[in-house]
Amino acid sequence: MVKLTILLILLLISILSYVCSYKILVVFPYPGKSHTILGNGYVRHLLKAGHEVTYITSIPIKNTNKNLRQIDVSSNIELFTLLENLDLEKQVNKVIDLEDTNSLLSVIRNIANNTLHNKNVRTFIEDPNENFDAVIVEWLYTELYCGFATVFDSPLIWSSSMDPHSMVLSLIDEDPNPAYTSNHISHFDPPFTFTQRLNELWTIIDLKILRWWLYDIDNKIFADGFTTAAAKRGRTLPSLYEAQHSGVLMLGNSHVSSGKAMRLPQNYKPIAGYHIDDEVRPLPEDLQKIMDDAKQGVIYFSLGSMVKSKSMPSDMKSNILKMFSALKQTVIWKFEEVLPNLPKNVHILEWAPQQSILAHKNCILFITHGGLLSTTEALHFGVPLIGVPIFADQHVNIYRAVNKGFARHVPLNKDMAEDLKEAIDEILGNPKYKEKVRELSFVHHDRPISPGDELVHWVEHVIRTKGAPHLRSPAFDVPFYQKCYLDLAALVLAILIAIKIIIVKLVRLLFKKPGLKKKIN
Repeated sequence: MVKLTILLILLLISILSYVCSYKILVVFPYPGKSHTILGNGYVRHLLKAGHEVTYITSIPIKNTNKNLRQIDVSSNIELFTLLENLDLEKQVNKVIDLEDTNSLLSVIRNIANNTLHNKNVRTFIEDPNENFDAVIVEWLYTELYCGFATVFDSPLIWSSSMDPHSMVLSLIDEDPNPAYTSNHISHFDPPFTFTQRLNELWTIIDLKILRWWLYDIDNKIFADGFTTAAAKRGRTLPSLYEAQHSGVLMLGNSHVSSGKAMRLPQNYKPIAGYHIDDEVRPLPEDLQKIMDDAKQGVIYFSLGSMVKSKSMPSDMKSNILKMFSALKQTVIWKFEEVLPNLPKNVHILEWAPQQSILAHKNCILFITHGGLLSTTEALHFGVPLIGVPIFADQHVNIYRAVNKGFARHVPLNKDMAEDLKEAIDEILGNPKYKEKVRELSFVHHDRPISPGDELVHWVEHVIRTKGAPHLRSPAFDVPFYQKCYLDLAALVLAILIAIKIIIVKLVRLLFKKPGLKKKIN
């Protein structure tokens, strides 16, 4: 009996030795709801795999796990002034410009600076006893958070919330070719016209000039935020430029089903869909009944978590409701206030369980702002789209969906109700949209492993291989002038100049008149 007990204990120890629990820091301090959903996805999958997670977030998770510690930076919400610019009435009347990159970078920088000087964060990073096996950081128009990996001397894993573009790919490899690659703020999808191709090239150049112009400001914030913490661990803080290019891997919220089959480096891994729940959550009873009783189908309308539908001009609200009232379908509209005189077929939800709605068999159409989470969820559940893009990558997401054949584009303007009616009739009256979204949904699901499992695999791979140096791109070892063959161009130019000089001298010698020197003398 004793021998059997000892044998069982040894067997248990042997099994446990194969279970590796790592300490991982996840940094998602941006106070946007959709970005928090992406951060929560990392936390959920890593906890499920048995790891200890420390999570820097502006919107803490309520139901916590014993292996989860949260660093609350909810004070960032006060700096989230971008919401003021998402007023739909101002946008319809062209009062604001959401394509002002400088203003966007200023908001993001203020949030980052506030995060680094948050009392909870200061206490956390200045404790020399804190250590991590890996640090996962969201890139969102700033590289400042890479300093967490520098301070803890941990492998840096970037997380990108958009389809791959120049600003993120240049952190781990090099810029994609703008001749056939849309940037994240583009309004076009390849193949490009000549003018569009020039526009894509200029976008990359313009962004690089702007980032170069602002680098000293960012580098100072970086130094102020992390120098003391690094010094307490006996480390000298490198420059922001050096630190931001130390990333060993980028996990991207992208997939070929919604994006393009573009050339990507080995250290970029597309994992779009990891934020989607493993099992569909049940709908509230009243909403379940509404959707079950919708024999003609349900049209779901949501402009996302940041844009407030209630900020629409009054006449636009009235026209859309009037248009909806004439439909035979049931409409579920995520709206932030109670609307008077609602048509019988229209139901208002202040906050909608989007995944559960899209998963219902009676959901036949999704009217969306075109955020990548919403686009991915539509593909996941096989629901065609009508896109009303507002800002950032939403435009290119919708243009891609249109080109792929499972969406229609409707611009945000005063005639939106009429345009929506035309798009609804087209999609519901033409089976090609439903067929195409089903094809792409199959592509989205047809992967060797689920996106959540792939996320965990690559994080663990980076840790197990001590920073995955084998995934580092050789592009970082080649100077810019060599990548562009500027040295070869200089050599060819020098040879041509030398040839020209030699030819000129030979011609002068051949055509020099005899006796000319004597006459001169």
